[in-house]
Parts: sequence; structure tokens; C-alpha cells
Amino acid sequence: MSVKKMSLIAMMTCLMAVSSWLTIPSAVPFTMQTFAVFCSLLLLGGKTGLAAIALYVLMGCVGLPVFSGFQGGIGHIVGPTGGYIIGFIFTAVFYLLFEPLFLKCSKLRLPVLVGGLIICYFVGTMWFQVVSGMRGTTYSFGTVISICVIPYVIPDLAKLALAWILSNRIRKAVLLNFNAVE
Repeated sequence: MSVKKMSLIAMMTCLMAVSSWLTIPSAVPFTMQTFAVFCSLLLLGGKTGLAAIALYVLMGCVGLPVFSGFQGGIGHIVGPTGGYIIGFIFTAVFYLLFEPLFLKCSKLRLPVLVGGLIICYFVGTMWFQVVSGMRGTTYSFGTVISICVIPYVIPDLAKLALAWILSNRIRKAVLLNFNAVE
């Protein structure tokens, strides 16, 4: 692995940590993590973006305070909202699977990231429902959707749009071909 690639992975991992600290507390905290995940994938590509996301999750699992509210530790991952963090990895894998199509049509990145966001919602919401049930709070599926998905759709789509705009400008202005890191 080149020094450039390691530096980009570290930079995007730091962006994810800082983005998670920008938090509005709620049942599932509002953060800028999804923005950083989208930027990582758009700028670094699937394989390197996945490495940055996995490093971020690993850092949090070992106790570094990289999650929302300056939290870390495996307890945060196995808690009710940990599934959304694990969902970031599924988002990256989904993006990676479709990456060969991006050579033919780069505009496919946007719908693939929307699909990845849906997968993240699915993993996180199912996780939330199971963990909450194990802790003695049973929610109906509709209630879980109204708590964990509905309030986040528009903000997450706005973060995706912002990541799309910024990553295109960064790629053009600074690195010309960021995905050459692969």
C-alpha cells in the first residue's frame, strides 16, 4: 500500500470521526457521518473507501472516541444505534460491487449511493429493533421506521448531494483523478 493511499485513508477516517462529533442528540443521533462515508466512497473509490470506513469502525470498537457524542467502545456498536455504523460497511461493499459500472457511466454512483443508504437504513433499523427488544422495549415496525428512518431521509439525501458536489469539485480542483489511488 502506498503512502498516498494510507494518507488518504487516514484523512477520510479523521473526517468521519470529526463528522460524527457534529451531533444533534435523539433516539438515533443526527450526525454528519453519512456525509463523510459518501465522501470517502466518492473520492477514494470502493476498495479504499471501504478501508477508511472499516478503520473508522475499528477505531471506535477499540475505544477511541470517534462515534457520536465523543463515544467509543464495543458497547456503542452493540447498542441500539450500532447497526447504523455497521451499515456504513454494507454501504461501502454495495458501492464496491457496482464500481465496475462507473467506468461506463459515472452518474450511476449517485443511485448506487442511494441504494447503499437504503441498505444502511435496513441494517441499522433491524439492529435497533432487535437490540431494543432484547433490552425490554418492543416497538412495532412502523414505530421503528418513524423513529429511525423517516426523520433522516431528507437530511441524509442533502448530505449525499453535498458530498456529491464537494467530491466532484475536490477531484477536479485538487487531484484530477482521485480514484487512481485504487
